[in-house]
Amino acid sequence: MPNGILYIVPTPVGNLEDITLRALSVLREADLILAEDTRTSGVLLQHFGIKGKLLAHHKFNEHQTVGLVKEKLLGGMKVALISDAGTPGISDPGFLLARECAREGVEVQTLPGATACIPALVSSGLPCDRFCFEGFLPQKKGRQTLLNSLTLETRTMIFYESPRRLVKTLEQFAEVFGPERECSVAREISKLHEEHCRGSLAQVLEHFKAEEPKGEIVIVVAGLPSEGHREHRNKYREETEDGSEGQEG
Repeated sequence: MPNGILYIVPTPVGNLEDITLRALSVLREADLILAEDTRTSGVLLQHFGIKGKLLAHHKFNEHQTVGLVKEKLLGGMKVALISDAGTPGISDPGFLLARECAREGVEVQTLPGATACIPALVSSGLPCDRFCFEGFLPQKKGRQTLLNSLTLETRTMIFYESPRRLVKTLEQFAEVFGPERECSVAREISKLHEEHCRGSLAQVLEHFKAEEPKGEIVIVVAGLPSEGHREHRNKYREETEDGSEGQEG
């Protein structure tokens, strides 16, 4: 019996009509649908009249369910993986299962579709020909080290954040990247109250200090300008060389 297929299916981040026709077709034909939250996904499936067998697959149980799902795929089943919103694997469960399928020679097809980072980037007005996706920053260990490493990043940077941590994160960004660095905060993408707040980090920070942020948040930050990159790099080299000479002397 030939192996089955794992379909990684993006679901709407806001407006339910953002789902693709192919995604609906795959979900209807799937033998099993893996969902990050079966209650949330149940609402989506019910909206489109899809009746499918749901199995919870989230960050707390994915190490345990990967083996079971792999057996079903090796047995010829068609399995669809969805998350609460957006594309699975992008700051959501999906990587472990996709990696295991690749190792076992099981076909993996990822459908193009909804994601929050690309609309936020394109709408920001910041350069989008080259960018890096950082997702959610570490909450404690490694956070400052990662931010420091991004001070030399010349590409536009994309971050995910929760509304309750937004102000603190913008304060850290202003300290690390400088308060004049351009940024855009996208809120509630593809939903009724979608908002894009653009300006310097200092300006955007003041806005959200005055108005409590709500909903899903994407932060887009401009990269270091090429001239600034050269100055920063030269300064780093000078400091490094000075330090080396001091140690040798």
